Amino acid sequence: MPKRVDHEERRAQIAEALIQVAGRRGLHAVGMRDVAAEAGVSLRLVQYYFETKEKLLFYGLRHLTDRFTARVGARLAAAGPDPGPRAAVEALLLASLPTDEESRTFHLLYSSYAILSVTDEALAAQPFIDNPDAAENALAGLLEHAQGAGLADPDADARTEAISLLAMAATMGTSILVGQRTPESAIAVLHHHLDRIFTTSGTAEQVAGSS
Repeated sequence: MPKRVDHEERRAQIAEALIQVAGRRGLHAVGMRDVAAEAGVSLRLVQYYFETKEKLLFYGLRHLTDRFTARVGARLAAAGPDPGPRAAVEALLLASLPTDEESRTFHLLYSSYAILSVTDEALAAQPFIDNPDAAENALAGLLEHAQGAGLADPDADARTEAISLLAMAATMGTSILVGQRTPESAIAVLHHHLDRIFTTSGTAEQVAGSS
């Protein structure tokens, strides 16, 4: 009896191949034939699942985002059953910094997608991100929770701080990619700003809770 094909698994395999080859060559330089070769399948099969390169790119973006979400979740799980708002903020921010091969690929391709969504007509015709404010809302919520618990500066504007932290992480991620700074120096800068937002007592409580 012939083996039943899992179509979602096959799509994920092709999307993973897109991410791998684009991480090496750049998203703009990747064609469907390159992805087929990377996945070890025929070009016809790639075209069966994704009729156009744009459809493949959009599916690849969702796959990339799912991988990032899993990365954040793994960092949160490693922080313990009740990590607290600061640990949660750090998990979200540090997951996006290119500190290893996977996060380097994520930052490189996510930035490439953003640029292509501006310059490519087919990509520009659709929203780049389904929920563009998701990370900002999550960070602002965590900061507001910390303020309510007495763990963060009550006078800080949570929304403004969330926007600033995300912008800072994105910019420093690019500076790591181009060799301007090391991952360690970028993490130190993030910790400096988190120390400013979170109160001394709150920081001490977080440390005690994680020990």
